[in-house]
Amino acid sequence: MTDIERLRDSAHAFRALHVPGRPLVLANAWDAVTARIVEDAGAAAVATTSAGLAWARGVADGDRLEREDALAAVARITAVVRVPVSADIESGYASDATGLGDTVRAVLAAGAVGVNIEDALYEEGAGPLRPVAEQAERVAAVRAAADAAGVPLFVNARIDTYLRGAGGLEETLERAAAFLAAGADGVFVPGTVDLATVKALVEGIEGPLNILVGPGAPSVGELAGLGVARISAGSSIAAAAHALVRRAARELLGTGTCESLTGGFDYAGLNALMGRAG
Repeated sequence: MTDIERLRDSAHAFRALHVPGRPLVLANAWDAVTARIVEDAGAAAVATTSAGLAWARGVADGDRLEREDALAAVARITAVVRVPVSADIESGYASDATGLGDTVRAVLAAGAVGVNIEDALYEEGAGPLRPVAEQAERVAAVRAAADAAGVPLFVNARIDTYLRGAGGLEETLERAAAFLAAGADGVFVPGTVDLATVKALVEGIEGPLNILVGPGAPSVGELAGLGVARISAGSSIAAAAHALVRRAARELLGTGTCESLTGGFDYAGLNALMGRAG
């Protein structure tokens, strides 16, 4: 089987996991070891978190990571897992259609078969979100590049209306319709877990809905019952892991003890897990 055939098979498998009411659950990873742990826990797929990946590469989240760094990390992840991998590519690491095409080809070369692409803007003085028409053109460019490569890349259009306080249900549904028409396969709406809002989003979006969860969010079962097709932890697992680092470091440097590390992954077990990777 050729590389392109393997990518196609993986892409089809990933696409089939998006079932309203029986959602794909993603415990987002940010490097090879976290991806391997997630896979070993029984995950049907692995998705990256742009925040976790950026932090691990020594930069802040928010379109500050270089494409080469981001996709080198994705390649290390695809090398150690057997399940499909989706890459969070933030705004696409590009300013125009040509650059977005380059990003898509790099994503496929790294072995990923899905992407998240967001409509947020981070430039100084810019509005919180790209105009709908502009973002739809960017989604279309991603779709066109994937189609030209012959891989049914799953394009998950992230809409940051709720996350950035830039709109409510009406604005979100307008954006979702435009992005799906431009070639997106699914819609990701982080920033709300209100059950009435999620229900309205499911009913108003003509495609698989992805919801972001974390501490205090409804359970997978509750969201599944509303028809959600994909549930992501986003950066919350990375943030929790780094909080442990801070607690353990402060304890060791303060009291000189290591009680914060109780219950950690044992060395032999983790080493054996990575020895079986790939």
